[in-house]
Amino acid sequence: MASGFLLTAAPFAPSQRNEVSGLMGRLRTSFHGRVGCKRSFLRREFSSPRGGKIVVASVLGRKVQKKETVIPDPDYRIPIVLLGIAGGLAYTDNLLPAAPVGLLGLLLLFQTTRVRFVFDDEALEVKVGDQLEDSGENVFVGGKNRWKYSTFVNWELWWPNFPILVYFKETQTRPEGQVHFFPVIFNGKQLYDVMVERAGPSKTSGPK
Repeated sequence: MASGFLLTAAPFAPSQRNEVSGLMGRLRTSFHGRVGCKRSFLRREFSSPRGGKIVVASVLGRKVQKKETVIPDPDYRIPIVLLGIAGGLAYTDNLLPAAPVGLLGLLLLFQTTRVRFVFDDEALEVKVGDQLEDSGENVFVGGKNRWKYSTFVNWELWWPNFPILVYFKETQTRPEGQVHFFPVIFNGKQLYDVMVERAGPSKTSGPK
């Protein structure tokens, strides 16, 4: 305390005055200055015995963890069943219905080897190949094959015991809503679980 009174009462040389002025300036900055901080900091102000304010900032220390990317495994049951039906029809000389059923089975078999549903932190996206390349624009309704979960209106999986078709409606492509249908050429249980987690529950029960 004595040294504090001496600083205010004793005369100083010019060089000493500069030092004292610099010291007092730093003190004013600490007590009266405005301390900028990021939003992740919590500000608290306390009154100083000398009439100033002390700003204390503390980090909240809260981390926001992103959800992991989920890619359901491919499932070949539907194309195999279709090819089996086509083979049976051909065996019984029903070639007319066997041809389209067989072609559909071959198409789905090919698509199962390359098409992937990728569920990242904010959206469902259709990608192709093991390298998960961009699938380009949707050939039926236009726009990128990527839809944010926040735009999903509703979705269904038909049928729960043996998933064949997945349906969902979103408002990203069109404000009034755009409907999409995809054959379930993925693991139905994995697909259902991740859809419930990211897009909310549906009216159907999960695959058995």
